[in-house]
Amino acid sequence: MGSASELAAAVLVMLGFPALMLAALVPSVPAFAAVAAVTYLADHYLHRRGSYLVNRLSKVRAGLSIRFLIRQLLLILLLARLSLSTHLVFYGAVACFIAFYGLQAPHGALVTLIRNRRRMPVATRNIDLKARIRIPDAPPRGLLHRSAEKILHLDLFAVAGILVSAELGSAVAAFAGIGLTVGLGCLYVLVLVPYVRGTRIPPKADAVLAAMDDWLTAYRPETVLYFSGSKDSAYQVNMWLETMERLDTRPLIILRERVLLAGLAPTTVPVVCVPGGVHLMNLDLSTVRVALYAANVGKNIHLLRVPTMKHVFIGHGDSDKLASVNPYSKVYDEVWTAGRAGRDRYAIADVGVRDEDIVEVGRPQLAPIMPRRDLPEGGVPTVLYAPTWEGWDGNPGNTSIVLAGENIVNRLIAADPPVRVLYKPHPFTGTVSPEAGAAHRRITALVEQAAAERAADPRFPADGDAAARAKEELTRIEARLAELAGPGGERGDEAEASRDGVVDVRRHEETARLRAEWNDAYWRSFPAYEHRVVTGAEPRLYDCFNVSDAMVSDISSVVSDFIASGKPYAVTDSAELGADEFRRQNTAVRAATILTNGADGLDALLDAVRDPAGDPLAGARTELKRYLLGPDEPASIDRFNGAVADLARKAETRNVGQESRAGAANADPAEAAELTNAVPGQRSASAGDTDGVTAG
Repeated sequence: MGSASELAAAVLVMLGFPALMLAALVPSVPAFAAVAAVTYLADHYLHRRGSYLVNRLSKVRAGLSIRFLIRQLLLILLLARLSLSTHLVFYGAVACFIAFYGLQAPHGALVTLIRNRRRMPVATRNIDLKARIRIPDAPPRGLLHRSAEKILHLDLFAVAGILVSAELGSAVAAFAGIGLTVGLGCLYVLVLVPYVRGTRIPPKADAVLAAMDDWLTAYRPETVLYFSGSKDSAYQVNMWLETMERLDTRPLIILRERVLLAGLAPTTVPVVCVPGGVHLMNLDLSTVRVALYAANVGKNIHLLRVPTMKHVFIGHGDSDKLASVNPYSKVYDEVWTAGRAGRDRYAIADVGVRDEDIVEVGRPQLAPIMPRRDLPEGGVPTVLYAPTWEGWDGNPGNTSIVLAGENIVNRLIAADPPVRVLYKPHPFTGTVSPEAGAAHRRITALVEQAAAERAADPRFPADGDAAARAKEELTRIEARLAELAGPGGERGDEAEASRDGVVDVRRHEETARLRAEWNDAYWRSFPAYEHRVVTGAEPRLYDCFNVSDAMVSDISSVVSDFIASGKPYAVTDSAELGADEFRRQNTAVRAATILTNGADGLDALLDAVRDPAGDPLAGARTELKRYLLGPDEPASIDRFNGAVADLARKAETRNVGQESRAGAANADPAEAAELTNAVPGQRSASAGDTDGVTAG
């Protein structure tokens, strides 16, 4: 249901319609008008908030249109109970609502047609298609956004006018309202008509795809990052954007779901979203030599089928979770891991990934993570609690948040000498397990209450002037960022966004600089001892790493990434395997302080934070960092670029060999035909080849 206000609105909607019926039966015009107003407002509020209840009502045949219809039928009942069934107002009301619902069909058809005709077979960013095809402006946002609600709410004029006439006994208000409702409804339909024909619709799919191929021919991409997933998984591709920008080869990002574009972080790399499998297989990707995959998903097959490029699984994190040794990984030509640990995981798991197909490339994304800092005299150290989410399988070892989270936070808040707590949960927390969501809310309340108590504690003097200056700086930076985003930050639709979505490199660079300044100002905008709950995209997890002196987490890539800092860390044995078995099963905890669900062991972590010279695990962390993430030199991005270049050469060697074989077979037509059929090309699937999509 969401918030308490949504729950209250939902209750008002559910109780409102029985109350409307009662008011109609009594009959009472004032009571009917008051209850109707409540149902209108509560319904509108739920839709604006995107409440879960709205979708559930539609599933049980109580959708938006039905709710409006019931309200109108109850108004007719009210008129009948008022003995107005023979009055002209009664017939006018019946005719009005019949005509009004008659307008719903052409309105809905036009809206659907406009949206479908403006839906591109491919949506792009940083690809200039304007010189190749004409893409007209989108219709005004007000016409299509929440269009069903807008036309249905036009009945307000008729409902209000009929109620006024019923109360006053005059037909003037009723027919004025009826005229407005029907007239505005007709006008809404007529305004939509021009947008379904002529120059106001984009070119057909064939023309768009041809323009895309023209661009690909000119750009000649060499390395592709391929990704498919839900809107919540956009972070998995976002973590690779900076690496793609730093490639020595020409990069291209291919997405498969339109919703991913909305969650894609700003980038200078060309991006193409291709929802259709046939459209993807018909794109001219003949110059691509290396394809990088950030997730093991079924739609990968649509690109894996192309033999002229080499395919690499790079993943979206490095940890001891089962996902890091998924048997699906053996479909790729190579699997790239951060360090030796990834190679050993596959050897131990024995899932069919050959050792010679594994390449250690480091983690280019970890470059922003800073090493341990020296605390100022009298400074309060910061401990980051960053639990992972509950996962899909219900394994109690996935996350510490349910069994241990509150114990950990309570112990940190009560620590003496004091520490500051930063709580940054995984964005998926609570999406599967209600218990995890409830624990997250309790932990949030704990941290916020402790922050309020510390603010009132005289031992922690506030530096109000510095914080105020930082907040002013934040306001200035946010204003400039909003200015840089400009009015084009939200395009009318995907066609218009594709047309105008070419990044301004200077703006992009200024935005990146301002975001770094924003991050610095954010941490200065409150005292360095203040507990904090950090959610959302900003500040980023790595920014939290850099202001922290230690971390508590779970088995996830968060731990492997934090190890790059060399700082002390603790991992919770949520499944209660015991410290020795826990270390044996999970490489990343070999240099960690192991916590129980009761938070036992936390004192050892805090001792290492307060006395770095006496930290017993410092040497083990240095050794583990090299094992998990590879050497510091050469830099990871250089190793990554080297691996791309090596694999591209292998792909080119393979392709040249195939061409030589084909040339040698030209003398024998039968052999040439057999060879051609054995080596499918990028365009082997026709528009109607649905078998090629599913079977590859």
